[in-house]
Amino acid sequence: MSPSCCWFLVFVAVWWLPLMLVVAEDQQRRDCSAKKCGNVSISDPFWLATKELERPCGSLDFEVTCNGTISSLRSSIPFNNGFKILNISYEEHSLYAIDLGKLDVLHANNSCRPPFPFYNTSSKLNHLFRIDPVNLNLILYNCTEEAAAGALARQDRGLVHTRMRCENKWEVLVRVGVPHDPSGHYASYALEGCAAIVVPVPGSSAGANASDYEGLIHDGFLLTWERPRGSTRMKTIFIIVGAVLGAGAIFLFVFFVLHQRKKKKQAIASNEFMRSGSSMTTYSKDLELGGSPHIFTFEELEVATDGFSASRELGDGGFGTVYKGKLKDGRVVAVKRLYKNNYRRVEQFLNEVDILSRLLHQNLVILYGCTSRMSRDLLLVYEFIANGTVADHLHGSRSAERGLTWPLRLNIAIETAEALAYLHAVEIIHRDVKTTNILLDNSFHVKVADFGLSRLFPLEVTHVSTVPQGTPGYVDPVYHQCYKLTDKSDVYSFGVVLVELISSKPAVDMSRSHSEINLANMALNRIQNHEVVQLVDPELGYDTDPETKRTIDRVAEVAFQCLQMERDLRPSIKEVVEILTCVRDGDCRAKSMKKKASQKEDAHLLTEGLQFSPDSVIHRFHSQSTNHSVASNASGL
Repeated sequence: MSPSCCWFLVFVAVWWLPLMLVVAEDQQRRDCSAKKCGNVSISDPFWLATKELERPCGSLDFEVTCNGTISSLRSSIPFNNGFKILNISYEEHSLYAIDLGKLDVLHANNSCRPPFPFYNTSSKLNHLFRIDPVNLNLILYNCTEEAAAGALARQDRGLVHTRMRCENKWEVLVRVGVPHDPSGHYASYALEGCAAIVVPVPGSSAGANASDYEGLIHDGFLLTWERPRGSTRMKTIFIIVGAVLGAGAIFLFVFFVLHQRKKKKQAIASNEFMRSGSSMTTYSKDLELGGSPHIFTFEELEVATDGFSASRELGDGGFGTVYKGKLKDGRVVAVKRLYKNNYRRVEQFLNEVDILSRLLHQNLVILYGCTSRMSRDLLLVYEFIANGTVADHLHGSRSAERGLTWPLRLNIAIETAEALAYLHAVEIIHRDVKTTNILLDNSFHVKVADFGLSRLFPLEVTHVSTVPQGTPGYVDPVYHQCYKLTDKSDVYSFGVVLVELISSKPAVDMSRSHSEINLANMALNRIQNHEVVQLVDPELGYDTDPETKRTIDRVAEVAFQCLQMERDLRPSIKEVVEILTCVRDGDCRAKSMKKKASQKEDAHLLTEGLQFSPDSVIHRFHSQSTNHSVASNASGL
């Protein structure tokens, strides 16, 4: 008998037979039969979550909750309402649903609180669901008064002014009848000075009165789904039982397979690297014909930037140089010319830009498109943001203007965190969060830049260096030590941004004392020693305004937690959004983050009396962890 057959028999004996016993026992302990909620019948693949049901009956993507007679499909984004189910067609694999997140906003007495929906409907859907092309789309615009007046004056493609108004300075416009684009690419409908949210509406709403947008949303939209490839519960059982009973056999088997796969990938990569670029022509043509993202020619961007003139240069970042340009259609743009040593696979580049061009969030810079594979250089085209970076206003060229009051800074922190939460929800890690990548529009609202470059390039090393990508003073020390990037790395960098907003000091300053060259190190020590006042910018009124003192103390607490050496002690960015919003609105106390630590370290890091976590947390943080860099401190994209 061959060795492979022996391993197979061992696998069956130690994995499959015990698994069948566990599955049989599990089925006896759960009631997964069809149920009803109101007029909606809930059956496979959907399942109704109840208090009595301790374990899922199927994929969590198909979990349905019942509140009275209303059945709701869960959202893929935490802290966000899901979708009310109107009816389900199991034969057609389709259902009609209403986006509850949009209705909550519409029925908030038109006060726009929360200020505006954070997510497009498509971004809230679990990966097995699709918005049917038969739907049309309704677009809600949150505009400055000036932008709203200009759009209405132009009678721009059926825009309608609504009764909704935000903070007495933002107007809400709406348009209906926009054809649904499965790619999610709606750049042609963008309005300057406006944030946009896309909501599906019934296909029959063509020509409907856009002023009745609430009624259109109430009518619901058509969703289709794909059946899950297997029960999440079954997968969990396989993993647990196999790990316990078949550890030896599986370890050797996996080791052999991974070893062979690694050798195969190395051989393929070597062949691809040596292969002529002409084999990519078909792929790039297909992408250009697809229209998502928009493909610019090198020549038109060369003209737009006056031949990439030095006078048009906005900044020099870790991935390339950025130039200000003006397209033939009048749009002012920022053009990033990528360094040639910062990309290896042109096919991967085009694929990732295709993904990034579909992201739409009011606090992310819009990516308009790129050049094709056959271009002389790889160029990215972004919207241009005129008011500079947060770094410029805190300690750079615009710091003398003193325009960033504490309320503005707190709002900048919240909007930046919301943008990062959106990226993390779609499994994108920014990797270079810093104040030079946080741009401000003319109303001091945030536009986060470089949000997708971590998807374009290798996570472990750059093409020219063997150290982690990042900027001095912002890089997660654990990433530096272990070369493992996670969303908690972004949380650490965001903690540094919070300290900058509090102190107006740069992340790294060689003129400071040795122990305080690194701002994160300074902040941890100041907060640990009850010396927050020594950290705060004197211009913010910390000593004269009790409310300002209260909110700064709370933000300092959040920064302290984000900067913890142990990643498990850091909050998620969603938790940060929730707490900072509470701090700003003053309608709740700052919440303590849950920690996976010992009982001693499980106490509140900060309480009303500003008591802090044990000194051991600080002693594990060393300023030496920031002595690494492969990126510059340049502003812009």
